[in-house]
Amino acid sequence: MITVTKKDLVELGYGTSFSADIIKKAKELMITKGHTYYQSRKLDRVPREAVEEILGIRFSNENRSE
Repeated sequence: MITVTKKDLVELGYGTSFSADIIKKAKELMITKGHTYYQSRKLDRVPREAVEEILGIRFSNENRSE
């Protein structure tokens, strides 16, 4: 699974606060899909697909982190 962190989003040009909000919303999305693992407060890594769904964009291959 390819994942995204707040740091990855900041490197793509998103602000620190906005990046944190994106990660938070992605975790909430994963929880609503039944993945209760994402309820952990310390977890800072979410699936790339969740971030793409929230932002409504697709990352190119060079922007992906594993």
